[in-house]
Amino acid sequence: MKQLLIDTNVYVAFKRNDSKVIELLQQADSIAINTVVLGELLAGFKGGLRETVNRAELDQFLDSPRVEFLVLDESSADFFALVFNNLKQIGKPVPTNDIWIAASAMQYGRTLATLDSHFSHITGLSLHPSLERIQP
Repeated sequence: MKQLLIDTNVYVAFKRNDSKVIELLQQADSIAINTVVLGELLAGFKGGLRETVNRAELDQFLDSPRVEFLVLDESSADFFALVFNNLKQIGKPVPTNDIWIAASAMQYGRTLATLDSHFSHITGLSLHPSLERIQP
């Protein structure tokens, strides 16, 4: 069973009709986004010219029976602390929001679908291998 947590860039690629991302999402049993991804998307919408349309499309996506919203809580904070300190020890900085996204994937036992290569530095994180990674 493929249970994914998608990064912000995967949702954006989906909305841009990226065939690899569409195929990945079609094959997933369950797709999740978390509070951080939602916040990044909403911030992007606010800065654009199609906020109302983008929000309506996101609401439709979130209403799908295969899409789940994951909240961040005290357990998420424990995973965040673990990931943050591991990255600090190996000298591999990752943007703070992405540490929260990784922590959430680990907490909920999800495979992270992302286009960012820096997630590969996070020990214990399950990454979906089929998407090409972008260098930060």
